[in-house]
Formats: sequence, C-alpha cells, structure tokens
Amino acid sequence: MPRKGMRSIFFKPSSSSPSTSSSSQPPPSPLHTFSDSMMEQNIHTAESLITEWDDSKLATPLFSGTRQEAKNYLHAVKGLQSAMHYFVKQDSSSATLVRAQFLMQLAMKTLQREFYQILSSNRDYLDSETVSARSSIDFRSSVSDYDDEITASEDDFRISETERVSMLAMEDLKAIADCMTSSGYGKECVKVYIIMRKSIVDEALYHLGVEKLTLARVQKLDWEVLELKIKKWLNAVKVAVGTLFPGERILCDHVFSSNPAKRIAESCFAEITKDGAVSLFAFPEFVAKWKKTPEKMFRTLDLYEAISDRLSQIESIFSSESTSVIRSQAITSLVRLGEAVRAMLVDFESAIQKDSSKTTIPGGGVHPLTRYVMNYLTFLADYSGVLIDIIPDLPQSPMPESYYRSPMRGENTPASELSEKIAWLILVVLCKLDGKAEFYKNVALSYLFLANNMQYVVEKVRRSNLGFLLGEEWLAKHELKVSEYASNYERVGWSKVFASLPENPASQVTAEQAKTCFVKFDAAFHETCRKQSSWVVSDPKLRDEIKGSIVSKLSQKYSEFHEKNRVGLKSIRVISPEDIGKNLSNILCGNGSVDSGSFSSHSSSTTSSSHRSNRR
Repeated sequence: MPRKGMRSIFFKPSSSSPSTSSSSQPPPSPLHTFSDSMMEQNIHTAESLITEWDDSKLATPLFSGTRQEAKNYLHAVKGLQSAMHYFVKQDSSSATLVRAQFLMQLAMKTLQREFYQILSSNRDYLDSETVSARSSIDFRSSVSDYDDEITASEDDFRISETERVSMLAMEDLKAIADCMTSSGYGKECVKVYIIMRKSIVDEALYHLGVEKLTLARVQKLDWEVLELKIKKWLNAVKVAVGTLFPGERILCDHVFSSNPAKRIAESCFAEITKDGAVSLFAFPEFVAKWKKTPEKMFRTLDLYEAISDRLSQIESIFSSESTSVIRSQAITSLVRLGEAVRAMLVDFESAIQKDSSKTTIPGGGVHPLTRYVMNYLTFLADYSGVLIDIIPDLPQSPMPESYYRSPMRGENTPASELSEKIAWLILVVLCKLDGKAEFYKNVALSYLFLANNMQYVVEKVRRSNLGFLLGEEWLAKHELKVSEYASNYERVGWSKVFASLPENPASQVTAEQAKTCFVKFDAAFHETCRKQSSWVVSDPKLRDEIKGSIVSKLSQKYSEFHEKNRVGLKSIRVISPEDIGKNLSNILCGNGSVDSGSFSSHSSSTTSSSHRSNRR
C-alpha cells in the first residue's frame, strides 16, 4: 500500500495543548472507523488510475494489449462507486463525496471514449456474420474471468483470429456497459452504442439495395425498374433476416446482458434496427399496391414466399414490444401480397374468359392461348407451397363437379382447393378452345386442333408440378380425350378415302367396278394427303400414333381389295399397298407457320416468369 494510503489509515493528529482554552477548541470529530478508512482508500486508488488515464495516456486506448490495466481500472471504478454509496449515507454534502463524484464523472468520460473507440475500431470484427457464427459459443469457456486474452485450446481450431478478436471486443464492450450502467451512466453508454451500431446497420442495408421509398414513388416506377428493385430486395431480405438482424440482436443481448429484464438490450436493438427494418418490410406492401396485372404474379409470389418462409424468424428476432411495429409491417406486407395474388388470379381467369380472337391457327396447331395459360399455370404450380395459404380465400366460380373435383375433395384441405382451382382454370381455357375449334371450316381439322391442344395441356401437366396437384386420375381422363379427338379426326378426315373402297374389300366385284374403286381411292387418297400436308400435329409421339393408326387400318383394307382385284389393271396406274405408308409420311408436319399469332400477354408473361429457374 502506498505511503499516502498508509498514512490515511494510521496517522492521527496530536492532541491539543492542555493550555488551550476548551472554549476555543473545535468540537471533537466522530470516531474514524475502519470502514471509513477503506472507503477513503478506494477513492484514493481510483483517483490515481482515473487521473492518470484522463491525462497522460489519452493516445493509448485503455482496452489494448493485455487486459490487466483495464481490469484494474474497472475494479477501481467499482470501488469508487462503493465509496460513494457509503459516504452518501454518512453525509450527502461532504467534500469527500463531492470529490468522489468528480472522479466518477472523469471515469465515465474515459469509459465512454473507450466504448466508442472499441465500437469504431472493431467494425469489421463485429459484423453480423461473425457475431452470428459465434453465437453458440459459451463465452465463459473462452474468457477466463476477463483476466486473460481469449485463447483457443490446442485441439480447438474452430476459433479463427477474426472470431477471437470479435469475442474479445464483445467482452470489452460488455465490461464497460456493465460498469457504466451500474454507476448510473447507462444513458451515455446506450447513446454511443445506438449511434454507432445504427449507422452500421443502415449502411449495410444501403449496400444491399434497401431504399426508403414511398408508395407514391413506387407507383411511378416502370415495371422494369421495379422488377430490378424486387430482385435486390429478395437478396437483401435473405441477408438481413439471415445474418444482419440476428447478429445485431446477439451483440445487443451480450453487451447489455447485465440488465436482468433485458430492457436496455431490447431498447437499443429497436432503435438500431427499426428504421431500416420497417423500410425493408414496407417495400413488398408498396409492390402489392402497384398496378395489378397477371404478368406481375410471379414477382409478387416471390415477395410473398420470401416473407412467409422467414416469418417465424422475423417474429423471433423482433419479439419484444418495442419492435412490434416491425413485426406488424412484415405481416401487413404478407397480407397485402396475398390480396394482390388473389386479385391477379381473378384477372387471369377473366382474361381467359374475355379472349375473343377468331383467328384460326394454320394447320390446327397449338393455340397461343393454350401455350400462355399452360405456361402460366406451370410456373404457378412451382409456388404451390405459398398458394395453398392464399387460395382458400379466393372466390370459387361455379363449375361441374364431375369435371374439376380433386380426388382429395373429401379431405377438404388447402391442397385440394388449390388443385381444384388449377383444374378449373384449365377447364376454362379448354372451353374457350372448344369455341375456337368451330372457326375451322373443315370438321376434321377442328378435331385435330382439339387433339393438339389437349395433348399440349396433358404434356404440360405431366412434366411439371401440375401433375402432382391434379393427379393421375385427371391425367388419364384427359389423355382419353386426346384419343377421342384423334379418332374423330381420323374418322372424319379419312372418311372419303375409306368410303372409296367397298365395305367388304374381299367381296367379288366386276372389273369395271374395281377400276372405278381404284380410281376413286387414288383420287381421294392423294387429295387427302395433299390437303393434310399443311396440317400439323405438334407432338411427335401423337403424330406417329395417328399416322400409325391410319396406315394400319387403311393398308389392311386396301391390301385386301388390291390383292383381290389387281388382275386386269394394266390400263390404269394405281398405288401399291406398300406405298401408302410412304405417302402418309408427308402429312401432319405443317408448313412452318403453324403457331404464328400471339395471345395478348404471352410474351410478357414468359419474360416475367423465366426468373423462377435461377432466382435462388
């Protein structure tokens, strides 16, 4: 103990001279107790360290190198605080107490400066990713009572240098926050913390592309510009909810963990993140209120899915009352996005119903309306997880149950409701196609048109998530419709050719009758092949099946007649049974202009939806 300190305990002034008049003597001082001496020693020790760091070492941070000096300083401040509590009970206006209060103010000034210095110089080590990565570490196992540096054991190679510095900075901040809060200077500490960390969070969000937009500004944006902002937002929310906000929450909770009720940590976290988080989660609501068209559906679903998938995490991060406005904004955006999706589905159905184009597709190929609707529904099926949450609130149009009802109808589940909605939309477009088939003057071509479009629908369903939603029963029913349309085309389209031959090709006919039949068959066959060379069956498998069926039936009947009546046909040239298949190879291949024309929104829908494959 320093000499001065020893004197303060053991030295006592000499008694007054006996000759001194008792009337002139000061009143006897109260007994100087051991506790008095200990508290005075606390003040003296604190004064030595506090004045030294206030004056002589300003260029050197207190919390640098080994932590022994920092530990001694914090211990001295704690002793000073104990002395202040002690003397305030003795005499709240004593010079000793005034002196202690002055020293405490100097100490808090120093600690506030150190607090700022640690936050400022360790920005790169206190980033959210590093803090989040070490959240599972028990700091007590890595920090030995704040005496030593944080060290990794020989067999613990998980702690990198960056993580070590990060953990040490967090411990320094916690130690200072504990000291300042317990000394009654929590507001000063919190103020510095909020200013520093809020600037870091706001800067991080800015670099992620998060802007403080207004509804009016968003509504004035072109869709191309807005879509770019949506793409940035989707990445931003992934980072913000995944690491930025959790890391900030962990840091706040650790630095201010000495507050049992966590009020300080919650308050700090709210002030630091509120502005940025509200701006982040308000953007989807603004998009939801943008002009609603079916082509905007998929980006709207991207936003809905991004919030929905992270809602439980958002509610966990912002669980306190002070951050309720953030939770509320996220939920509001989710609700508005759901409403927008439902409105766009209604508009989508309405657009199909209102399509009144009477232009026929050359060759009876797949109609652009069919392509547009089925491509749209295929993309839509990729969002079945979130659509299940949205569809139940969608008004359902009356429809024939036997046609659209899902096999799961007895379960009355959201998944079955989605399946039924998809089935209904397909039914709507198929009904429109039935009407468009009537625009063809050739009945056979009408059936071929229906077969082509139904086959396209079936293949789109089978090769996408639509197949899972609609099920095998639906597919089997519609595959049967394809076969029916193909059979009707074959029956009507080749009726003249089949009718040119006797009903019983093996029956006995005269040579003149045979000659007439061969001439009629040859003319009808070549005329039909010529006409149908401009017709088209888009699906190669279906085309081969149709041709195979025609060849099989026609060759069998013609071969029998040819075999029975070919004698005496030298005067005319007839087609041989073997050449029938060769001639049929040229039909149903189209002329290259089969799928010209477009549905009003096809191109924009395809463009806006193509992001799905690479958006994650």
